[in-house]
Amino acid sequence: MTSDPIDPLGAGGGRLAELRRRLRAHPYVVDALLAAGTLLCVLAAAGTEPHGPDGHPTFRDPYLDLTTVVLAAVSCASLVARRPAALIVLCVTSVVTVAGLVLDHPDAAGPGASRAPLAAAAVVALYTVSNRTDRATSWRVGAITVGTLTASAMLFGEGPWYAQENLAIFAWTALAAAAGEAVRGRRAFVDAIRERAERAERTREEEARRRVAEERMRIARELHDVVAHHIALVNVQAGVASHVMDQRPDQAKQALAHVREASRHALDELQATVGLLRQSGDPAAPTEPAPGLELLAELVAGFEQAGLRVDVELPPRGTPLPSAIDLTAYRVVQEALTNVQKHVGAGARVAVRITRDPAALRIGVVDDGAGAAVRGAEDVDAGRGERDGAEHRGGGHGLTGMRERAAALNGRCDAEPVEGGGFAVRVLLPLRATVPEPAPGPVPATGSGAVGVPAPEDVADSEGVRTPGGGERRA
Repeated sequence: MTSDPIDPLGAGGGRLAELRRRLRAHPYVVDALLAAGTLLCVLAAAGTEPHGPDGHPTFRDPYLDLTTVVLAAVSCASLVARRPAALIVLCVTSVVTVAGLVLDHPDAAGPGASRAPLAAAAVVALYTVSNRTDRATSWRVGAITVGTLTASAMLFGEGPWYAQENLAIFAWTALAAAAGEAVRGRRAFVDAIRERAERAERTREEEARRRVAEERMRIARELHDVVAHHIALVNVQAGVASHVMDQRPDQAKQALAHVREASRHALDELQATVGLLRQSGDPAAPTEPAPGLELLAELVAGFEQAGLRVDVELPPRGTPLPSAIDLTAYRVVQEALTNVQKHVGAGARVAVRITRDPAALRIGVVDDGAGAAVRGAEDVDAGRGERDGAEHRGGGHGLTGMRERAAALNGRCDAEPVEGGGFAVRVLLPLRATVPEPAPGPVPATGSGAVGVPAPEDVADSEGVRTPGGGERRA
């Protein structure tokens, strides 16, 4: 047998919360009840003799004269408007209290022996002013009210200046001002905490949205690089197969095999990239590392099979690159070669130079613009013009993606036509916080006859010698 959960407040707590909610919804009803309660307290205190014959307080009806009742009714009735006009209500209650003290009967045994209880309404009004105004106003108004009422009681009261009624007026008015200031300060503190919490929540939400947008942009760049590269290869090889299908079926068969291989690689990389979007508990999450310059030889081999002539110069082996820089360098070379394949065509010659120093990694991909193995001269010129136009307009997702990748690592990417024909992409990726800006300049021509493209026999480094066809033989 199960038991219901126990409400720590019980049924009474629920009814009390409901009562508070209704009272907050009707503030004038609350103020009217407060005014009625204050009136009863004033009349009861005014009609009570604090020191009776037996030493105990004694209620004596003759002490309640008509003047005391009228003054008490006027003072307490004004409390109904204490929320919208707190200062006016305080002035009314203070004036009524001072008037009652001034009109106090000099004979203590007669009617109206003491009208000091009239200050109760002024105490409530002073609390309201301190609770609903700023600190400076609260202190000024509180000091004036306490001083005025206390001085009036000491000067015009029935007893000596040190009588307990006079000291009571001073204590209650000062306590009301202090209590109102304390409640106002606590409410302001709670509001400040709530505002900071809401601002922090908004900041967290904005940060989460920003990170989601950055992650989407990164995945979009990855998808573009993967799909554009492989689809470009598939397109070229399919064109070759269609062109030589009748005259050279063996070559067409080889081109179709390249199509199948490129499409398989595209599907694998696409699956790995999209797999990043899976939830943590989903099966078959990608476990392969991100591509880097270690896989550059396979990348170049794929383009060479598509008809490009690629010469690669790599830096000496040393300290491994940071993963982000390694991936960016790979993607930049991949995108640049893909652009050459799409806009220039098979037969173009491309020089890929990657140099490294303690400050930065520099990447240069330059083609001679002379690809015409598959497409005609008009197609080559049109493709080159399309790429140049995209550069001048700032468009083209490939160049934009390379610039975004470089900017994400505080680097830079420059893409521009080469004098005499061809196109150059130069990327600088800093390995430190600050990197000196390289002096821009065209890639010098070499003895190969192609502008800006070094001959294979001219490219060498301290550890290896380049061989024709883009291969590298390490010493």
